[in-house]
Amino acid sequence: MSDSLASAEPASSGGAEATSSGKPRTTGYDARPRRLAVVYNPTKADGLVLRSAVHDALKQARKAASAAEDPGWDDPVWLETTVDDAGQGLSRRAVEEGADLVLAAGGDGTVRAVAAGLRETGVPLGIVPLGTGNLLARNLAIPLGDVRASVQLALEGADKAIDVGVAELTRENGASSDHVFLVMAGIGIDAAMIENTNPQLKKKVGWLAYVDGGLRSLSSRKFAIHYQLQGHGRHSAHVNSILAGNCGVLPGNIELMPEAALDDGELDIALLQPRTVFGWLLIWRTVTWENRVLRRTALGRKIIGFTTSDRKRTVSYLRGGSLHVEVENPEPIELDGDGFGTVTGAHFWADAGALVVRVPHDA
Repeated sequence: MSDSLASAEPASSGGAEATSSGKPRTTGYDARPRRLAVVYNPTKADGLVLRSAVHDALKQARKAASAAEDPGWDDPVWLETTVDDAGQGLSRRAVEEGADLVLAAGGDGTVRAVAAGLRETGVPLGIVPLGTGNLLARNLAIPLGDVRASVQLALEGADKAIDVGVAELTRENGASSDHVFLVMAGIGIDAAMIENTNPQLKKKVGWLAYVDGGLRSLSSRKFAIHYQLQGHGRHSAHVNSILAGNCGVLPGNIELMPEAALDDGELDIALLQPRTVFGWLLIWRTVTWENRVLRRTALGRKIIGFTTSDRKRTVSYLRGGSLHVEVENPEPIELDGDGFGTVTGAHFWADAGALVVRVPHDA
């Protein structure tokens, strides 16, 4: 079920602000109440809790606006995701009908779909994280497990322009399609891990279920890739996985890509190439100890330098604005923790500053 923004009065041309693409967007904040659209996944969201949180936050915001002679907020429009529209079409419609802020309430898939609809519009995305991984929310310090706090942040937080990852996927039959990702895309064992994760276990223990899926994927074979980073030559390698990251923090304090930043206009690339089970242990040490702890101090970085030869045999890091990857046989791919079938090739790139997100003021 959904409401409509179309019945609201048209915006005045009096107020304008710059979008992330540099184009002015009329806000009319001086002439009409602001418009909020809530795109929510009914399989993730407790409707009563979410509606109560939005109602209370808007009530508080209206009270503050009244004291400041500000028009405040109109009644929210509720847009429920479906199998046919995970949020991309809904968020686009909300923008067309004048939304000034769109909340995405759901898991990583819902957030990604809504972000795809808001890309290059300048309309801010507020995140109410209700999924298993909540990957983007973790990287932006958005409250987890607290619906009221995340809704409040969406209304009162700061606007931050971040990059959007784009993946052009090529299938075995030659067909291609574009998809966005906000945190990470990967070909290989990470996608196999998603496929091998028990959905019932995921419901019971959350992101820890991925550990089980990961252990059952360790036997995955290496596969041949040919890759080319923007501005560099073509290379070949045998890997268990190749990942393109827009940011690098995963659940469980795993910092896979320590140098990744959401607003640098580039993707960080990781090639995982362990030779044995011991090699996987070295990778685990890298992402949980070296990247998360040692890299934060000068002494720690020296310690990493002493052991870098071991790390290079297991994980390699690259960086660039785009990456072309070809695989000799179809391999599974995932985007932000969701499987997207198999591919024979992919072109990843960063759409710099394409999405505006509400974040804490000190983020």
